[in-house]
Parts: sequence; C-alpha cells; structure tokens
Amino acid sequence: MATDDLNLSSMPGRYAGALYELASGEGNIADVESDLTTFQSLLGESVDLRRLVASPVFSYEDQGGALKAICKKAGISQLTSNFMQVVARNRRLFAIPQMIKDFRALAAHGRGEVTAEVTTAQPLTDDQAKQLKKSLKASVGKEVMLDAKVDKSILGGLIVKIGSRMVDSSLRTKLTAIRAGLKGAA
Repeated sequence: MATDDLNLSSMPGRYAGALYELASGEGNIADVESDLTTFQSLLGESVDLRRLVASPVFSYEDQGGALKAICKKAGISQLTSNFMQVVARNRRLFAIPQMIKDFRALAAHGRGEVTAEVTTAQPLTDDQAKQLKKSLKASVGKEVMLDAKVDKSILGGLIVKIGSRMVDSSLRTKLTAIRAGLKGAA
C-alpha cells in the first residue's frame, strides 16, 4: 500500500497506516479523513493547541483530557478520538501533523488520487486551481488533489511537488539562477 510519497516505515507512517486499516475495516475512511482535516484546522487556528500537541512538558493525562474535550466539541468521531488518545498515551502527539498528512496520502492512494503540494505567491483562484489540476492530471495520469500554500517570498510563479518530483518555476528561483550566471560571467 506504500506510495512514492509515503514512508509507512516511519513512526508517523505506521500510526497513519494503522488508523487507515481500522477506518477501512469500518468503512469510515472519508469520515476519519474529515475528522483529521477538522483537527488540522483547529491546530492551525490555535497556538495553545499547537503548544499542547508539541510540548513534552504536558502529561498524558493533561493532553488526553484536553483532546477528549476538543474532539467532543468539534464533533470528531469516536474512532478518530480514540486514535488521538492512543497517540497521546504513547507520547507521540508531536507527530500528529505528519500522521494526518500520511493518512490523507493513504486515503488519496486508495481513491486513485495523488496530492500535489502547490506553493504560490498569491492564493490560486478557483479557475487557476481547476486549470492546474487539469494540467497535472494530464501529466501524472491520475486525479490530483491540490494542497495549496501561499509563500510571498517566491515573488511569483509556482512550485509544484508531487511525491519526490518537484517543478520550481518561481520568480525567486529564476532570479537566483540569473544572479549566479552573472557572477560566473564576471
């Protein structure tokens, strides 16, 4: 079940694989993926939650209790909540962001999709995202889901990463190449 862009032998990959197998057995892959997306959004919004997840200072009891309450309030399913409790009990909560990423990759692989990490200087419009998906699908031969990020430091253009392949057409990279060429010519 491993894919080019997923290392199931890593610690987060093993946890994601175990959750995927449990969710698959119950026919809840889409629900668990939705739960993990919800939790990832919560992580993105809350500095306190990120601190709780990342810090080894908090005890399992503190982390577990907080996670249970957060999961209940966010409407996260019992399976996903139990998974997070196990991760907290095993003191691996710091790796939950990578576990979420690995689970999504497994779910996408199961649906015959690939995920493209796209970095742009400005947010993509719906039309741009649609055109990019279409181009990438023609290139890789599979449905493509976009994981879009904005990084103003690339100045313009985009960086696309699918698995271990990367295409960098950012303005920053082109300017760096020009600068290196000019230094070599001098």
